[in-house]
Amino acid sequence: MTSDKQDALASLYSWTLERDDSGPFRVYKDDEGQEYHSVTHILKNTAPEEQKASLARWSARPGSEIERQLACDRGTVVHENCEYVLKTASKLVRHSANARNTWRVYGDGLARAPKSVVSWALKKAIKGAPEVPWAAREHARGLSGWLGSGAVTAIHASEFSVFHSDGWAGTADALIDTEYGLTICDFKTTGKSKDKPEKFMRDHQDQLAAYSLAMKQRSGIVVDAGAVVIAKGNGEVQVRMLSELEMRGAECRWLERHDKYKAMLELGEVA
Repeated sequence: MTSDKQDALASLYSWTLERDDSGPFRVYKDDEGQEYHSVTHILKNTAPEEQKASLARWSARPGSEIERQLACDRGTVVHENCEYVLKTASKLVRHSANARNTWRVYGDGLARAPKSVVSWALKKAIKGAPEVPWAAREHARGLSGWLGSGAVTAIHASEFSVFHSDGWAGTADALIDTEYGLTICDFKTTGKSKDKPEKFMRDHQDQLAAYSLAMKQRSGIVVDAGAVVIAKGNGEVQVRMLSELEMRGAECRWLERHDKYKAMLELGEVA
């Protein structure tokens, strides 16, 4: 099942940047001293003023810091659960496909096992996953339910870090196949039961775009689609799929935001 693209995919797990907390905000540096800024930090600083004002009002509320920490802890637990499911299922798929010699290399250079094997592996991994603390249990159940629903037909990578020579870095949650094709995926959690309006999904879409561009530069792999999957406390999920055209548009939008961020850096306006 080896191919140039498959080897390039494996290289994404090699993280060579060093974290640097010596400045006003965290950055990462390579061996030559070049700085890479966090994708989420860039998104925060280039958000619309209305969004920044809303966040400032929320942060000023009594108890907001506790809420923020609880949300952070919940997100960490849910992401760890998803990572366990995807990596365990990936191992099961690999063992089964190797034993039966059922790998097939597709036109994009990536190897895939039969969809039925992927479905079986995901369901087995979900069933055997460690129990999640009650505060995040329904969120994890919702995401696991989506992973095992048949929406995922191949697992290529999970929790892999990427960086771009233009100076940004981040960690993508998953690279999978969906009905839209090769899909880069980001998992989110929310304490609310209502779906997020489209205007509040823009940052999530641009985050996927940043990862997509960095992955393309590092590996030559180009995604067909994106998926933002938001887990709610009632066990439901909101799924926002991005078509190939939407992904290319989000990539252009991200580049514009990154240019804005660089200008803000020069003016000393980055918080």
